[in-house]
Amino acid sequence: MAKISPEVKKYIKRNSLDELLQEEVDIDLKRGINESVDPSVVKPYRADWIDLVRLHKLIRKRRVTTILEFGCGHSTLIFADALNKNKEIYGDFVASELRRNNAFELHVVEDMPFYLDAVSKRIPKHLESNVFFTNSEVRMTTFADRICTEYSLLPNICPDFIYLDGPSQHSAIGDVCGISTRHPDRLPMSCDLLKIEHFLLPGTFVVVDGRTANARFLRSNLQRNWTYRHDKSADVSLFELVEKPLGRYNQAQVSFCLGKK
Repeated sequence: MAKISPEVKKYIKRNSLDELLQEEVDIDLKRGINESVDPSVVKPYRADWIDLVRLHKLIRKRRVTTILEFGCGHSTLIFADALNKNKEIYGDFVASELRRNNAFELHVVEDMPFYLDAVSKRIPKHLESNVFFTNSEVRMTTFADRICTEYSLLPNICPDFIYLDGPSQHSAIGDVCGISTRHPDRLPMSCDLLKIEHFLLPGTFVVVDGRTANARFLRSNLQRNWTYRHDKSADVSLFELVEKPLGRYNQAQVSFCLGKK
């Protein structure tokens, strides 16, 4: 059971996030021991307001312009709203000073049509033009001879923020040497971030929601200079690509998002 502080409640009301999600602020999020690994459970979870407010604040504080989200849900609406608020304040500057060709766009990769359809229908009209969904199957594969999963199709964008909360471990097609993630004692283990690592720009920030084993797998195989922190209380892992900017456009973006220092 999570206790929501008065500050979090004020933030929700001030930004009308409860109206956005059309859901009351709820503190009872207790789930069954196998609920998150039971493929028969398809009903969406109740909103985890503490987690959602943290994400909304992060997008606003870092002045994020382009988000890649693996797996859709309540977070999709939160990201869309935060990006739109950033656009209202910084849109003119980004358009004239930064090289961001997918500015203030949210790109969501989802393998389950049920969730994709449910979430896409909840996007408010004033936000839907900047939210893009990619329906992609998930398959078992290997990365550097390690068994893992991958999406077959990714959007061709350069995000400055990545949120990893998918796919379901039960979604992967096939197996490798008889091994698949389709077992309640297995763990999600995607390699998609590893495949696009060398395209990402310095300053890119990654949040892995839960999936601690997957986060450790990523940490063990990432090759560039990433900082890493596991927030046990929030059950998230945080990565940031800390390198010298690649050129003046990347420098301008880093300065815009994080400050000149």
